[in-house]
Amino acid sequence: MPETVNTYALLPHYKYLRVVDVADAMDGLGYFDIGLIDPEVRPLWQGMRWWGVAVTLRCVPANRPMWKLDNTEDIVNAHGIWFKEVGNVSYSDQIKEGSVIVTATGGSGEVGFWGSNNALGMVARGAVGIVTDGYARDTYELDLQKTPICCRKRGRTIIPGRIMAIEAQVPVGCGGVQVRPGDIVGCDDDGVLVVPHEIAQAVIEPAVQILLHDMRGRRGLYERLGMAMDETVDVKTVEAYYQQL
Repeated sequence: MPETVNTYALLPHYKYLRVVDVADAMDGLGYFDIGLIDPEVRPLWQGMRWWGVAVTLRCVPANRPMWKLDNTEDIVNAHGIWFKEVGNVSYSDQIKEGSVIVTATGGSGEVGFWGSNNALGMVARGAVGIVTDGYARDTYELDLQKTPICCRKRGRTIIPGRIMAIEAQVPVGCGGVQVRPGDIVGCDDDGVLVVPHEIAQAVIEPAVQILLHDMRGRRGLYERLGMAMDETVDVKTVEAYYQQL
């Protein structure tokens, strides 16, 4: 990614934008169907919403089984034993406030690469979201914690003997979309969208205007139908926010 593009600095402009607003703006710029992560890769819980900057991780199937462990202590420490034998990729130092970890699993079978503990650890480092085109596990806790993760399926099994992380901060294919470090990634109930960093600035103005146009129209209908107002039609707040940026 060119050093002149600081997509982290653009994140405040995405605060109120819906995935559909940005997708419509990308259409208008000629980026038809670009960045649309496979619809099966979805927020794990309803109401999730975030925008962040991609930190990428490429994984592949392990191609070797985990060996039988000798005792309970080793079973509890299976991940440490596995990583010591096959190696692991360090990427946590790349995570900062506003990061989204995009995990390409390389078609690996059922394996919960992300679970309630390691995912929450990334949130503690500043990650605002995690995307995987594979499985997540400990999903009750992920929901309870409101850990911001999007995945293809819910799973049961752990990493050893199933998957290996081999590269970080490289272009990856996730959910049928190329994702590069520095691209902007967002999610809400409609799904996950990747904004190429080259157009991350250009989509903002049309996307904001699309959002405000929709809010004004829906607010008028709320008034006509006698519906109670909610934050999705609070036009004044959103207008004021973008005017002060």
